[in-house]
Amino acid sequence: MTPPLHNRLRALREARGWTQAELAERVAVSRKTINTVENRVFTPSTVLALKLARAFGVSVEDLFWLEGNETS
Repeated sequence: MTPPLHNRLRALREARGWTQAELAERVAVSRKTINTVENRVFTPSTVLALKLARAFGVSVEDLFWLEGNETS
């Protein structure tokens, strides 16, 4: 069983004042995809995780982490 993947997507997005639709446009996915990643319904592909991290100017590890590896 894969451990749950946590993320800071919503917090970083809101801190920048971006809507889900604006972030989706930046990384070329649908708003629904952003919503499902934020709510941990969908685990993003490596490519999407990298695009999201790049959009925020952070490392993938700063954006996503596995349960039990919380650093903040």
